[in-house]
Amino acid sequence: MATSPFKFLQEVREETRKVSWPSRKETMITTAMVFVMVAVASIFFLVADQVIRLAVTFVLGLAG
Repeated sequence: MATSPFKFLQEVREETRKVSWPSRKETMITTAMVFVMVAVASIFFLVADQVIRLAVTFVLGLAG
């Protein structure tokens, strides 16, 4: 059975009223946590990449 576009939009509005939206403070804290974790992950992968590069260079005897 097909639903009319009007009925569909009405149901969507009803469902969005049921959503528990985060407060501004919760959103800001979560956003800050995401940026911190991105920075930590970036530093970790930078260090890991450099260690692997040094190990491969040493193993292959390419060092100066």
